[in-house]
Amino acid sequence: MCFNFVKKCVAGSLGVLLAVSMYSAKLNAAGPDNSQKVKDSMAMLKDQLNKLGTPKVEGTEDVAGKKVPGLLFGTKKINSNYEVVDAVKKKMGGTATVFVKSGDEFIRVSTNVLKDDGNRAIGTELAKNAALEAIKKGEAYYGTVEILGKPYDTGYEPIKVGSEVVGIYYVGYKK
Repeated sequence: MCFNFVKKCVAGSLGVLLAVSMYSAKLNAAGPDNSQKVKDSMAMLKDQLNKLGTPKVEGTEDVAGKKVPGLLFGTKKINSNYEVVDAVKKKMGGTATVFVKSGDEFIRVSTNVLKDDGNRAIGTELAKNAALEAIKKGEAYYGTVEILGKPYDTGYEPIKVGSEVVGIYYVGYKK
């Protein structure tokens, strides 16, 4: 009688142990939860840019062969300026980008996201995805997005002048 009880306990414990082990492996395969890092990086990116002044769009600039609106925070031009995005990366890790709205597209004008050739992905547009749909509605988006073919845990928030979306703040961590 005692033997059956012990046998059931051991079998039950092994089942629980196996289930916990499988769940843990699944979590590890999915990678770490970067949600707090994304939020903290977004706060830093927005803080650093907004310390420069109010955002505005002025004139046009050539960015990687594309004519796009000039995006400024205060008097500081952001197009092709990497000081802030690189400071965020240095302190927080991950990637940071500032997009400007050009027609119906959002173009990377300041970024440390790299293309496969190792160059900054400036002049590239935000792909059609859930983040773009949220931004078009003037809303933030936090979640997984594929960037240049690679999955990232991301945060996107609109840059607004009044109620008009003129650009996007972005931060992300490769999965």
